[in-house]
Amino acid sequence: MNHSLLKTLLGSATALAFVATSAVAEDWRAWNIHTDGHPNTAAMDRFAELVAEKTGGEITVEVFHGGVLGSQPDALEQVQLGAIDVGNFNLGPIGPIVQEANLVSLPFIFRDVDHMFRVMAGPAGDRVSAGMAEAGIMPIGWFDAGARSFYNNTGPINSPDDVAGMKIRVMNNDLFTGMVNAMGGNGTPMAFAEVYQSLSTGVVDGAENNLPSFQSVGHFEVAGFYSLSEHLIIPECICVNTSQFEGLSADMQAAVVAAAEEASVFQRELWAEQTQASREAVEAAGVQINEIADKTPFQDAMAPVYADYLAANPAMTELVELAQSTE
Repeated sequence: MNHSLLKTLLGSATALAFVATSAVAEDWRAWNIHTDGHPNTAAMDRFAELVAEKTGGEITVEVFHGGVLGSQPDALEQVQLGAIDVGNFNLGPIGPIVQEANLVSLPFIFRDVDHMFRVMAGPAGDRVSAGMAEAGIMPIGWFDAGARSFYNNTGPINSPDDVAGMKIRVMNNDLFTGMVNAMGGNGTPMAFAEVYQSLSTGVVDGAENNLPSFQSVGHFEVAGFYSLSEHLIIPECICVNTSQFEGLSADMQAAVVAAAEEASVFQRELWAEQTQASREAVEAAGVQINEIADKTPFQDAMAPVYADYLAANPAMTELVELAQSTE
């Protein structure tokens, strides 16, 4: 959570502090879709440890991993209702609930992962956090979920012109289809399970995903070029039920947020290590990875995509401009 929003939240809680030192159930349940070995699983366990430590045991968190408490849509609803206290959620599926969360699904809205975190810690992030909190899903820490980049069988992508004529598999979202089409390619929605075979047989020329996924599902075996376009950077959050959080004393709120921020730093370090290990593995297998020195041409190519999106969602215009102006 960024400091300006936290200051506002803590200020609003001051009036409650004299009523009771803590006004929450002592035992919280937390949802996580990931399993053992995933950075988020380790980070959520770390969050639970830190909450107990920083609250002096007044609040304990039991984390249920592997989605045992339900799917992400189910868990989102349960956190909104307060049946689950905390969740580790990807912001993509939150968009239908909170319009502001759709900011992160705009292609090339962020220059790189560090820029994404700066945006989320600034005025644009304030807007996203406030919208989520109003919907009952208050973010108190941001996780790294990687950056999706293009990979293909043809050659390195260094400019939008290199995408022209390529048939590229994308997730089933008009924004992502439009992204590829705006560069002269053919954005092709397709079930993820079909991508490997489609790459190997030439049904599609390429696809896009983050490096750990590119490696873990074996797509590096059938796509020899990976270009670090980082066109889609969607963070994940530690989110707490808003009413639950607002029922805490100011001291307990600060302790929980501090635990989330420390766990988030831990998660980002683990994610960076995993990404580097995946990069080394696919390069050792013969994949050519290229950096893209200047992403401005890609961002400029998105003008029609943004124009269509903002025409349909004019309330997002100021938020998009805030994000784009963040240094």
